[in-house]
Amino acid sequence: MLKMMGRLCFAHKTALAPMVRVGTLPMRLLALDYGADIVYCEELIDIKMAQCERVVNDVLETVDFVAPDERVMFRTCSKEKGRVVFQMGTADPERALVVAKLVENDVAAVDVNMGCPKEYSTKGGMGSALLSDPEKIEAILSTLVNGISKPVTCKIRILPTLEDTVNLVKRIEKTGVAAIAVHGRMKEERPRHPVHCDYIQAVAESVSIPVIANGGSSDIVKTFEDIEKFRAAAGASSVMLARAAMWNPSIFRQQGALSVDEVMEDYIRYAVRYDNNPFNTKYCLCQMLRDRVESPFGKRLHAAQTNEEICEVFGMTDFYNKTKAELEARKAALQTNGDQTEQPKHEDDLITMPVRFERRDYPPQITPKMYLLEWSRKEKLDQPVYETEQRTQDRAFQSTVIIDSKKYRSALWEKSKKFAEQAAAIVCLRTLGLPEGRIGEEHSGLVNKRKRDDKKCAALDDSDLCRQPFIQKNNNGDGFRQNGV
Repeated sequence: MLKMMGRLCFAHKTALAPMVRVGTLPMRLLALDYGADIVYCEELIDIKMAQCERVVNDVLETVDFVAPDERVMFRTCSKEKGRVVFQMGTADPERALVVAKLVENDVAAVDVNMGCPKEYSTKGGMGSALLSDPEKIEAILSTLVNGISKPVTCKIRILPTLEDTVNLVKRIEKTGVAAIAVHGRMKEERPRHPVHCDYIQAVAESVSIPVIANGGSSDIVKTFEDIEKFRAAAGASSVMLARAAMWNPSIFRQQGALSVDEVMEDYIRYAVRYDNNPFNTKYCLCQMLRDRVESPFGKRLHAAQTNEEICEVFGMTDFYNKTKAELEARKAALQTNGDQTEQPKHEDDLITMPVRFERRDYPPQITPKMYLLEWSRKEKLDQPVYETEQRTQDRAFQSTVIIDSKKYRSALWEKSKKFAEQAAAIVCLRTLGLPEGRIGEEHSGLVNKRKRDDKKCAALDDSDLCRQPFIQKNNNGDGFRQNGV
């Protein structure tokens, strides 16, 4: 059973280790398909994650954690629910808790990286830098264990002496963590150095919680059968694989590994299905190619810039076109259904709807703000006034538009003031049953009545064309300042 009393169990398991740039959704799903029990995401830094917004992606059927610059920092789906562990890089207990609370309902456990020796992790006191600060380790882990409902784990490297290593893991166990993953190398050592199975064994014998052995990819683990050899040699409860799984994730298959070519095609199917970043897709495929990366085939792959071009290299264009068509059809259906079911909510003198401004849904020279302005002129109303507020914790924006003595606002926060104002305009237009200028919408005649300078129109969000006043609330929320657009 993977779960015990509704919680993820770490005993007698094989896991995909956390690997930067590798442990994204396609690789995690592939490892699960091939037989892994647990999959860790790549290490994600707490400062970046704390700024993210949790977004349900109905088209991809995923939950996305999106940064203010619209990058998807972490993406997960129901297929891995109950088996995915979120690993974070942190050196601050309170910030770690903020991130853990953000993701806890979408992951099976939260892990703290205390072993990575690379600067990506160690700067700011994270990763293996924590090994020299046991008090901070205790503070971070205790805060997480007491603050969230999901299991908390950590991944460490061994210390220079066996005694120090055992003393540290005993202190870690007292925090209440569910398991400890131990990479059997010191922070100065690299894959070319032998893994210290004796250290892992001593750790396993000194604590009562599951110990997950890591670091055997070069020395021991070459096949599925070798996983058990590593487990036995380390005296551990479970095994975690990094590079062996990166090179060929089908190493988790009890029936034996598949050819790398077959595995790469399986990987691409997930990458396209879940709209993976093409540069991340290419990176993972190049790790699987290994010494073939400089071959003519590898060079063609390296030259590819999109998932479509990657599919062309692998002769999977038909699959790509079919999958993209399915996703576009789902998106269209959701938009249609959303338009039919989305109803404005009235709160005193404020009308809200959960809408977001998607720039790609509108022609280059058209925005909802333009439509609302032209409509107000046509109806001989005062020009729309925008009150825009910025949220301090993530610097996101929310705008309220006032027109004809009524207020309209999107319930969602946007990455910029411009987008927040456009979203407010959309709420107003949809509530009033007016056109908003979306692609495919029947032409209303509201906009483009007058000749306009195309260069000015290209910057319509803040152009002198509209000359709409807006009122922006300051960051303290205790006053307004008025500006012209």
